[in-house]
Amino acid sequence: MPTKDKRIDAYITNAETFAKPILTHLRALVHKACPEVEETMKWSFPHFDYKGSVMCSMASFKQHCAFSFWKAALMKDADKLVGMAKTEEAMGHLGRITSLKDLPSDKIMLDYIKDAMKLNEAGIKTPGRKKTDVAQELEIPDFLTAALKKNKKAKATFDAFSYSNKKEYVVWLADAKTEATREKRLADAIEWMSEGKIRHWKYARK
Repeated sequence: MPTKDKRIDAYITNAETFAKPILTHLRALVHKACPEVEETMKWSFPHFDYKGSVMCSMASFKQHCAFSFWKAALMKDADKLVGMAKTEEAMGHLGRITSLKDLPSDKIMLDYIKDAMKLNEAGIKTPGRKKTDVAQELEIPDFLTAALKKNKKAKATFDAFSYSNKKEYVVWLADAKTEATREKRLADAIEWMSEGKIRHWKYARK
């Protein structure tokens, strides 16, 4: 019998109605591919560990679910998986999952999970960022600079951010496909920064 974490049982029970069968199916696939997987909760959503490190994770939101591979950049289908992670508002590596039909076939999913397993079995770690003595510079779009000038709290937060925290906001805004989407994201960004929040504050450890 697979070892299951009661906190994940509760997470699925409390998820939106559409999400329950998705989360249940994803969980079953992980256990089928990797019987020795260890379930846990990190950053308030389910994670699956194997051989002492994170292998994959899943999450549920109001209108979609997400599934992520911890070492997606090193997997066989890295380009495809990482590319999906950059789609509109998608947190994970399979895009926005709103129903079971949005998932790859079970065979493909099992292959993905087994590929992730091999990386953990081999003890392969995600490549770290190279240290450099040259200060990193980030080009801030004019529309963001103008918006920050109008909100002192948001500007103070942004100025105090690390390079990576600033970049997360800048890239998110720059990736907007329409003017309307950009304006909506800009309004959200200013509101969140005025509250001292990073871009991915919803997923941060509480």
